[in-house]
Amino acid sequence: MNTIDWSRKAVKQLRKITSGDQVRIYDAVQVLAQMPDVHNVRALLNHPQGYRLRVGNYRVLFDWDGGVKIVHIEEIRKRDEHTY
Repeated sequence: MNTIDWSRKAVKQLRKITSGDQVRIYDAVQVLAQMPDVHNVRALLNHPQGYRLRVGNYRVLFDWDGGVKIVHIEEIRKRDEHTY
């Protein structure tokens, strides 16, 4: 079981999203406690964050340290041409 750690930036970004999407994103992030057995997660190449989770039109960018079992949520961004 992994621990979920939210950055300040991610929390601020989450608060700016509509309440229905906030709930969907929060619930999807809680599933990351089961890493690495999670769907819609992809490793990113040449990006500061190591992984991304798809949640509708949003992307949760995060790092995962399997040794320490911590998932660091870094950013939540709406999917567009500037997301990655």
